[in-house]
Amino acid sequence: MKTHSTHFDVVVIGGGASGLMAAGVAASRGKKVLIVEKNKDLGKKLKITGGGRCNITNAEFDEKLLLKNYKSAEKFLYSPFSQFGVEDTFKFFEEKGLPIVVEAKKRAFPETQSAMDVYNVLDKYVKDQHVEIKKESPIVKINTKGDKIVSVESKDMRFTGNSFILAVGGKSRPETGSTGDGFGWLSRLGHTVKQPSPDIVPIEVSTSWVKELSGTSLSFMEISFYADDKKQFSKKGKILFTHFGLSGPLILNSSQEVGKLLEWGDVEARIDAYPDTEFPALEKKVLKALDENKNKDFKNVYPEIAPEGLADATLGVLGFDADKKCHSVTKEERKKIVHFLKAMPIKIRGLMGYDRAVVADGGVALEEVDTKTMQSRKIENLYLTGDILNIVRPSGGYSLQICWTTGYVAGMNA
Repeated sequence: MKTHSTHFDVVVIGGGASGLMAAGVAASRGKKVLIVEKNKDLGKKLKITGGGRCNITNAEFDEKLLLKNYKSAEKFLYSPFSQFGVEDTFKFFEEKGLPIVVEAKKRAFPETQSAMDVYNVLDKYVKDQHVEIKKESPIVKINTKGDKIVSVESKDMRFTGNSFILAVGGKSRPETGSTGDGFGWLSRLGHTVKQPSPDIVPIEVSTSWVKELSGTSLSFMEISFYADDKKQFSKKGKILFTHFGLSGPLILNSSQEVGKLLEWGDVEARIDAYPDTEFPALEKKVLKALDENKNKDFKNVYPEIAPEGLADATLGVLGFDADKKCHSVTKEERKKIVHFLKAMPIKIRGLMGYDRAVVADGGVALEEVDTKTMQSRKIENLYLTGDILNIVRPSGGYSLQICWTTGYVAGMNA
């Protein structure tokens, strides 16, 4: 039998980044607020984000330039970002004793480099505002009357409220509780929900030498993706080799486009290890290394030619006897080396799943949300935040900024 809890002004379902922000803001307005969380602890995903460092936002202070990164959601986001933008994020955390530092590509991190410190700021914020918290209470039912929610139920409790904020996340990192529950609820409430697919996610490959490089990171590479032997797009940046394939910011921010290519057929990647060196100049570099080491075995000189960490795994791919002396390397073999280093071929098997996704796309169509308030256009007293919204964005702090912005706006209006 379910027992009634005290009635609340605002019930926040989900105690992640956007839920904590929304709850704290609503309570700061004098509202009686409850967070209902399915996990044993709040902020489970937040605590591991950015490899435990927490890419808290992207320090692009030009709002027009920032919002272009959200693609089709750009026009919907002008109003919420005018209420709480990047500068407000900096101010919010720094005023609470957590300085922010800006690194490459305007990625902003807590000065302490600790995601736990970001969580601690939010945890203290909601406690200082006297937000009530109910953990280990997964919601199993949402009760409506007309166009309003009247209560939500866990296994043993019913929570009633004037307003409800849904902040349960999407489907990325399901081990943290982001299992897509909210998509089913919203569909049943009459919302149009785009079914999710892993979005910002590493790429799995079938080329064996790539997996031998697991843990190796190459800082400035150009990777091109081919379908039907035609180049589709290229990007430059850092590539991390893993036991399953490719990762790192460059790869994560290419995965959505790669996923679309895979829908139509086979995809191959080619890595240019020397993107700023033209073919003839690289050939001269190779020739110089061979001439200066004429009587050495080629296998001992190849590490001087290949980027650091790449030689052992790729030596066998070149297709000629690596035990031969450098003076015996033919012109054709020399060209083969250069061709390989300028276009290392990698067969793409597919994208990794939700368990490795930084972001999964999908969610409620923004046309069905009043983004000035984050209020549902279908359910009068429902507000939506964070990954429950269908907003495509790259890695680099853009996801958490959506959480801070939509959480703040929902908290101000619920």
